[in-house]
Amino acid sequence: MLKLPVGGTRLDILERLKDPVAHFPPQSCADLATEGVSPATVAVALGLSVPVASAHLELLARMGLLRAERAAGCTFYRRDEYRIAEVKQLFEKGW
Repeated sequence: MLKLPVGGTRLDILERLKDPVAHFPPQSCADLATEGVSPATVAVALGLSVPVASAHLELLARMGLLRAERAAGCTFYRRDEYRIAEVKQLFEKGW
């Protein structure tokens, strides 16, 4: 799913979330580094609509690569480094 044409966007999101402060504009409702990134923030940074950004983030969360937490009436996403390392190891072993 990460290698499909839209997968480039998903990979971009994962890469940017390694250092959200450097790759996303500031959010007024949450701290990028500690609470995560909102779909609206991802949409602005990548030039997407909010529903499209939300769909990408939700898929990555369902895959277990992102953690989603609700706060202040919004969902914020952060990388799940442990799960990403597990998936990376599976691919390195030839899964």
